[in-house]
Amino acid sequence: MNDRRNGPELPRIGLGCGHMSNVNDAVRRAGIATIHAALESGIRHLNTGDFYGAGGSEMVIAEALKGRNRDDYWISLKFGALNTLDGSLYGLDVSPHHVKNYLAYSLKRLNLDYVDLYQPARIDLGIPVEETIGAIADLVKAGYVRQIGVSQVDAETLRRAHATHPISWVEVEYSLFNRSIEKDLLPTARALGIGVVAFGALAHGLLAGHWTDERIQKSKGGYIPLFFEENMEKNVALSQKLGEIAANKQITLSQLAFAWMLSKGEDILPLIGTLSPAHLQEALRSLDIQLTEEEVRAIEEAIPEREIAGASFPNMQFRGGKTVRV
Repeated sequence: MNDRRNGPELPRIGLGCGHMSNVNDAVRRAGIATIHAALESGIRHLNTGDFYGAGGSEMVIAEALKGRNRDDYWISLKFGALNTLDGSLYGLDVSPHHVKNYLAYSLKRLNLDYVDLYQPARIDLGIPVEETIGAIADLVKAGYVRQIGVSQVDAETLRRAHATHPISWVEVEYSLFNRSIEKDLLPTARALGIGVVAFGALAHGLLAGHWTDERIQKSKGGYIPLFFEENMEKNVALSQKLGEIAANKQITLSQLAFAWMLSKGEDILPLIGTLSPAHLQEALRSLDIQLTEEEVRAIEEAIPEREIAGASFPNMQFRGGKTVRV
């Protein structure tokens, strides 16, 4: 468990519900089964967004939680990303005037009276963060939100948000292929007593293992720079070096990736994003893996930051609701 100044105690791992949707019955049933398995394993934190499956994730969560005691689960909800009809995202809306509207629809889909944590999915550079956080603070006063979070922000934005209303969690990407938060954001969060919810532990699958030449060729491209054609083989080679360390410890590569993140501090809570109860149980076994300082050093040396080819996330910001690539 973790003990911090600005938020509740939560188990060390949460369930990311980004892949859950009611797009068809098979996906819906898989999502429900995974949520049930998570709750039965002691996970309380369910992390979602109103734009995941255009509200589908929220509806699956609502169905899975029917009949459950409200104190048995903790809902973290993001808002503001704009969906197209084909499921992709085309912009951002975190206007203070629209915050209560987004939450009203989410509470209906979730069949809840309040959410435990509410946070903008990103920050719009054209809107002072104080205004967006202030609008959420009004919902805290009204009883519809218990805690406030922020996602994918820099250290200065985190300070400004926290000065407006206490921030409980900052949600960010963090993995062996992206350790950028260690420079400024993580020290700032710790100084302010803010916990870190970390997504992307497996670096979009690079640390999931089972890479073959055929899969490498099929996976090249997309919008993630790590997977660009000129970068893919270099990054898989790095992950395979880490695989050797995992094999020597008789654990899977993904378990080693989660164990490494858990070793970085009790205020860091990784998310497991899956639709498979079996994969969930595999990841949870990382809680029993204890890494020595020497092992952590060897793991990080196996993937030197200077040798990582390409970024693990597209470098973009939002201004006026539109994407600004930087």
